[in-house]
Amino acid sequence: MKKAERAAIYGTGKTYWHRLKMDLLGHKWLYFMMLPGLIYFIVFKYLPMWGVVISFQNFVPFSGVFGSQWVGLKWFRYFFSNPAWTRYLSNTLILSVMNLVFYFPAPIILALLLNEMTHARYKKLMQTLLYVPHFISIVIVVSITYVVFGTSGIVYKLTEQILGTQVKYLTDPGLFRWMIIGQSIWKETGWGTIIFLAALTNVDVQLYEAAMVDGANRFRRLWHITLPAIRSTIVLMLVLRMGSVLDTGHDHLILMANSLNRSVSQTLDVFVYQQGLQSGQYSYATAVGLLKSVVSLILVVSSNKVAHALGEDGLY
Repeated sequence: MKKAERAAIYGTGKTYWHRLKMDLLGHKWLYFMMLPGLIYFIVFKYLPMWGVVISFQNFVPFSGVFGSQWVGLKWFRYFFSNPAWTRYLSNTLILSVMNLVFYFPAPIILALLLNEMTHARYKKLMQTLLYVPHFISIVIVVSITYVVFGTSGIVYKLTEQILGTQVKYLTDPGLFRWMIIGQSIWKETGWGTIIFLAALTNVDVQLYEAAMVDGANRFRRLWHITLPAIRSTIVLMLVLRMGSVLDTGHDHLILMANSLNRSVSQTLDVFVYQQGLQSGQYSYATAVGLLKSVVSLILVVSSNKVAHALGEDGLY
């Protein structure tokens, strides 16, 4: 809130503090309900930010943050001097773009399909079944994938019989990214529909009735009423998604990686995990993670400005 707007609402000087106090007392239970979330973000999001200082140090755990040697931008230069950094970045960007193109629209399309269902009980049953995969651990998802697509799996044998050739689903570098995207879509699409279904509940039913009177078919109603009604929600989720465009998830990729697809499974997240937890180079891993955070922040701010330029509210 800007200073002028704050002054207009609360006043200035003593009047401001008095009205702020009355506002806190008048809505104390709402602020009390907000406390757990506020504490969570302070403890697990804001306080750990202090740890990024070790990206400018030669951090030694026994010496601590204050006892470690400051080395400036050494680790950043070291990362960009590594010839493999372009491969890590390209693998990350390719997987992120595939996520944006194929995974991001999936919950929107599914929410639109669920919204067209008229039978309430069947709709609720479908929603419940679609939510279940979200609660399955990624380890279980990968295990199911190995069972189904492995050399003794049903999909592997069927494709061998139909095509007359063996398709190496789990070892072919060309199929690795598609397997990752497919698993993400299967696991999270149903859960992602919650936000869009909630936005669809705000659509005025009378608009559909008026469109039907005018002779609009189902596709026309979808295109001219439903989609414009949730456009702001789609833009907001897209802006938020830009903040995690470089996050590919090291656990998922490590579980699916092997010696034959390593050329495409090595992303920035995997690199940070390997350097930080496996090799013990905490400063190096933190420096790469900080680079990711800076790029993500720039993408969020830029995409939010683009959203404002297109007439949308954006994130802020």
